[in-house]
Amino acid sequence: MDPRFEQFIKEKKYLHNVSPATEQWYRDSLKWLPGPAPDEAALKALVMRMRDKGLKATSCNCHIRAVNSYLHWNHVGSDRKCGAGCDHSRVPRLKEESYVPATYSQKQLAEIIRWKPRGFYQRRLHTMVLTLLDTGTHEDEVLSLRVSDCNLDDLLLTVTGKGRKQRIIPFSMELRRGLARFILDFRPHPHLLIFATKDGKKLSQRNVLRDIKALCRLLGFEPPRRTVHATRHTFATEYLRRGGSLFHLQKMLGHTSLEMVRRYANLIVADLQAVHERVSLLSRG
Repeated sequence: MDPRFEQFIKEKKYLHNVSPATEQWYRDSLKWLPGPAPDEAALKALVMRMRDKGLKATSCNCHIRAVNSYLHWNHVGSDRKCGAGCDHSRVPRLKEESYVPATYSQKQLAEIIRWKPRGFYQRRLHTMVLTLLDTGTHEDEVLSLRVSDCNLDDLLLTVTGKGRKQRIIPFSMELRRGLARFILDFRPHPHLLIFATKDGKKLSQRNVLRDIKALCRLLGFEPPRRTVHATRHTFATEYLRRGGSLFHLQKMLGHTSLEMVRRYANLIVADLQAVHERVSLLSRG
């Protein structure tokens, strides 16, 4: 990798304390640049190469954010003086496709909850899926949970999200029962990862995806699109459907603004239609 790229990543790591995952994101994104000082033509070609490789607009924008961060850093750190009206190069973001986030249906949720697992592997999978559904956490947040992060007395989880930001979120008494049994049987020490391999190592996200897809098919339905992340979408929509506020949902999910959580409100259109039918002035009583 070019020395300028390495210096940029080094500063992000040591001055901004980015996580290893964010550091890798910068590395992967900067690979799309042909060199440390691309011109406008090179930046346009960068986007076209991404599209030729089959990347969707959302994936392109993910890399573009990292590239633009580098371009800004490179511009500010250069010896050139930026006069009035100067506009340093940056890659414009693409218009993203609008889609309805995938969720699990009520029937599918019931099948998952009623499932009776046997043995370590099935119990680990079942408890992990229930944790995702009950808390709306990211997959990596759940895979990084240690026994000491789980307060079974006060029904609180301490999770570490993006940028190493921690937040405390509640969980239900029903989840407590499953977590307590699993921890007692398989994870008796506070320092252990709750959802880990038998020898205590962190589970890979690829294997988690494989196992949850297999569980869905075992229970008689096809896994939804973005199978693991759909648990988070499901939690968010059900939270709103059952009377939770956007503000509290924002805190639960760890979003920095309400903009992200407002999208979930669009998923309960059917609920809004049912309410409108009851309150409409034109509906007959």
